[in-house]
Amino acid sequence: MKKKTLLRDLLLILALLLIALALWLAFGAQKAEGACAVVIVEGEEAARYRLDKNGVYPLNGGSNTLVIENGYAWLSEATCPDKICVHMGKIHLNGQLIVCLPNAVVVTVEGGEDGGVDAFG
Repeated sequence: MKKKTLLRDLLLILALLLIALALWLAFGAQKAEGACAVVIVEGEEAARYRLDKNGVYPLNGGSNTLVIENGYAWLSEATCPDKICVHMGKIHLNGQLIVCLPNAVVVTVEGGEDGGVDAFG
């Protein structure tokens, strides 16, 4: 009886690992490098910055500071109280984004080669 239960448990674990691998390949591994960071302020596109050109850009009247360096974009400073957007990290793949809700700023990565199916963005 114990051998059957152990075998069933191992088969279940293997099946779950295969499903997780398939989902990762389908949705995570196929994202392509983006070409530009698109800044949206209060629902309107405010600017586009190429990811291959380093720079520091004040956004929304200085409420946020966008840094682009070595193909990555991130918010280095923000006037919002919680600074969640600053801690969101660096983005560089199509569809990735950084959101600062208090300042109504969204930075998303677009362009580059099509990365295939993207179920989230």
